[in-house]
Amino acid sequence: MNIHEYQAKELLKSYNIPVPKGEVITKIEDAEKAAWKIESNIAVVKAQIHAGGRGKAGGVKIAKSIDEIRDFSEELLGKNLVTHQTGPQGKEIKTLLIEEGCNIEKEYYLAITLDRETSRVTMIASEEGGTDIEEVAAKSPEKIFKEVIDPVVGLAEFQARRLCFNINIPSNVISDTVKIMMNLYKCFMEKDCTLTEINPLVVTAEEKVIALDAKLNFDENSLYRNKDILEYRDLDEEDEKEVEASEHGLSYISLDGNIGCMVNGAGLAMATMDIIKYYGGEPANFLDVGGGASEEKVTNAFKIILSDDRVKGIFVNIFGGIMKCDVIASGIVKAAKEVNLRVPLVVRLEGTNVSLGKEILDSSDINIVTAKSMDEGAKKVVELIK
Repeated sequence: MNIHEYQAKELLKSYNIPVPKGEVITKIEDAEKAAWKIESNIAVVKAQIHAGGRGKAGGVKIAKSIDEIRDFSEELLGKNLVTHQTGPQGKEIKTLLIEEGCNIEKEYYLAITLDRETSRVTMIASEEGGTDIEEVAAKSPEKIFKEVIDPVVGLAEFQARRLCFNINIPSNVISDTVKIMMNLYKCFMEKDCTLTEINPLVVTAEEKVIALDAKLNFDENSLYRNKDILEYRDLDEEDEKEVEASEHGLSYISLDGNIGCMVNGAGLAMATMDIIKYYGGEPANFLDVGGGASEEKVTNAFKIILSDDRVKGIFVNIFGGIMKCDVIASGIVKAAKEVNLRVPLVVRLEGTNVSLGKEILDSSDINIVTAKSMDEGAKKVVELIK
């Protein structure tokens, strides 16, 4: 789950990580009031959307007067901001963060994430802050330093100090930076983050270390024990179909293709998408109905797939272990009738009650193409939509 920058800073502040003073607004008429509250000669007006690259796209403005704050707020609120992470459709700006300016001396990069190669939480730091870390990694990999963290011991203070020395943190603020690193690790672990990123972490002329920008991502599977994080969820920033799917207990991710997929099991879903691409097709979604889905759940999954106007064909690929093929078949028939199915539908069933499931499909008055194998099913659906 993603959250906004201002929410990330609220959380960091609760872990004693210094952040600039800021005010959040959703209406233009609140801009002037917010400007007075931050008590700063220079302010930054920042668009709040779930995407990076806001500065390059014009979503971050430097204001030197209250009039400019109001003008920039009027310019940004309601605007559709297109960045390299939003895609060409962009995202509407519904919230702004008005923040005090900083007298920046030097910018750094600091993050914690899971390194899948070592299966360990890892802290990453660089003195090339304020830029895309991917660009730094490509052009100057020697400027990126990592500390692999022992899960039993946690982040050791000597590791934090070593990172400070490696990225040339001024000696007079090393102790403050180490505290920030230790607290960031504590936040990462306690809140079940998948990423905590401060870019840039700045040292100011007043010899303060401040998190000037922040990005935090969370493991959705842990939200049951982090209800405070769940409250940060902004449904306006999420795909409508993904939100609806989560309400029905479905794992759904929208993709850019035109072949809808309904599968049980994440591994089988990944394999299904791979084989569709192998035959020249493009999956429109990842959808895992789970191991013990009901007829109602299958019906809802089918409706969500068909709510995507790009879908020109559907491939249902089910291996019935706990899941029974007749339940899947009944759900497919029910959903197809309710939504008045008008696109090719290919179904491959195997496993528990497979004969009964095929009988239900064959006896329906819906044009359903059955397949004996995953390979055959993928090939058929690609041919049909062409």
